[in-house]
Amino acid sequence: MQYGRTTLSKFIIEEQRQSAERDEQLTALINDIQTGCKYISAAVARGPLHGAHGSNATRNVQGETQQKLDVIANDIMLRSCEWGGQLAGMVSEELAEPYSIPQRYARGRYLLAFDPLDGSSNIDVNVSVGSVFSILRAPRGLEPASAEDFLQPGAQQVCAGYALYGPASMIVLTLGRGVHGFSLDPEIGAYILTHPNMTVPEESHEFAINASNERFWERPVQRYVAECVRGKTGVRAADFNMRWIASLVAEVHRILMRGGLFMYPRDNKDPSLAGRLRLLYEANPMAMIIEQAGGRASTGRGRILNIAPTSIHQRVPLILGSKNEVERIERYHREFDAGTDEAFASPLFNTKSLFSGEFSFGGRG
Repeated sequence: MQYGRTTLSKFIIEEQRQSAERDEQLTALINDIQTGCKYISAAVARGPLHGAHGSNATRNVQGETQQKLDVIANDIMLRSCEWGGQLAGMVSEELAEPYSIPQRYARGRYLLAFDPLDGSSNIDVNVSVGSVFSILRAPRGLEPASAEDFLQPGAQQVCAGYALYGPASMIVLTLGRGVHGFSLDPEIGAYILTHPNMTVPEESHEFAINASNERFWERPVQRYVAECVRGKTGVRAADFNMRWIASLVAEVHRILMRGGLFMYPRDNKDPSLAGRLRLLYEANPMAMIIEQAGGRASTGRGRILNIAPTSIHQRVPLILGSKNEVERIERYHREFDAGTDEAFASPLFNTKSLFSGEFSFGGRG
């Protein structure tokens, strides 16, 4: 056993000492979040043994079937963070409205938005899942938080992070000064700094997207994926690998570890939705992490962290990862919107789909 290693708690304290704005409330809040993540990690690991796998007969506010562990994880995070006196309110993927801090507890200067169990559809097949969190300042101080208080651009986040429950349980976070990863040491029950100063390579030959939705994508995304699939015989003159885990936490963690690109783009599968991922507690925290690690996060038409939210469960497209690849997709969107994209005049984009064998690539818009 090694002694004197940097724990997450120690790291946060040291970070606060280096900051001009030392804040014991923020330190305490992050400690409460990491406690909640430990409990969730244990609940995920014990799920099959305690009958906690499988779905409930209920749906969340998103209309999605709730897994039993979704509800358990949500309750754990609420109970772990409500009592400490650091929060004016919380927002969760599993709750229709903001969660009010019980009157018996003091309120604080921060807001917490979280997805208690990202990738929960993977639980029954034992694939990595995680939790995502975002910390904002409460604009009205100690007043009980309203939904409007959470509608802040992601650039105003104080802290963002995720927990990964996989072969090793980890927390990866940023306080706006780089990205750092901590692995849970089960012997002492503490998260230990194992991945300091994580960075995303600017170049990559790996991308992640759900190819089954190809016929619904906008043309700039179809163009990008088609070029990657063509490999060395295409305009990119390089072979690409394609990945898809269906867990945002796992996808982002892979990008932090070895580069790459994650895309959940806008599509026309459900025209009523502007995107698929939730802005406040999925896209914003992941965008902050990726940018702090030297990558880029975009809707395809603009920076994620600049979006002014309009509702607490607002959905957006999300494209993030290696900087040069995200910039390439943004350029394809600009060319498409301006009508200057000559790529679609080529035979490649007027023949059969690369994935489905059907004639696709619909009209502009």
